[in-house]
Amino acid sequence: MLRGLTTVSFYADDLAAAITWYTELLGVDPYFVRPEIGPPAYAEFRIGDYQHELGLIDSKWAPHDTAAKPAGAVLYWHVDDVKAGYEKLLSLGAKEHDAPTERGPGFVTASVVDPFGNILGIMYNAHYLSVLNPAAEA
Repeated sequence: MLRGLTTVSFYADDLAAAITWYTELLGVDPYFVRPEIGPPAYAEFRIGDYQHELGLIDSKWAPHDTAAKPAGAVLYWHVDDVKAGYEKLLSLGAKEHDAPTERGPGFVTASVVDPFGNILGIMYNAHYLSVLNPAAEA
């Protein structure tokens, strides 16, 4: 039934600031912004090895009240160096949520709260690398 990640959606009260922050973090501009003229309500980036989508949405369109503090599921994005990625996120103004932690051989996780209240997880995941390059397992 679940065939793959399509879009991760983050909400921000100041969407223009969120677009600027994520553009700096990711090193690419969003490929899709709506509306095309006027203040944005939605922006989408394609990132990573499989061009997964990260959507930023104006909080006024959230299907629920925004929480007073970050909570809920944490989606982890693979990175090659968790400590370096974590430090970069902090240098861009993110706040610590969960410091880098080894979870077992080949698995390290960390998470931050972005300046807009969303939890952003990063992870070194040996399984991700084996799916990305199955020939390396042979």
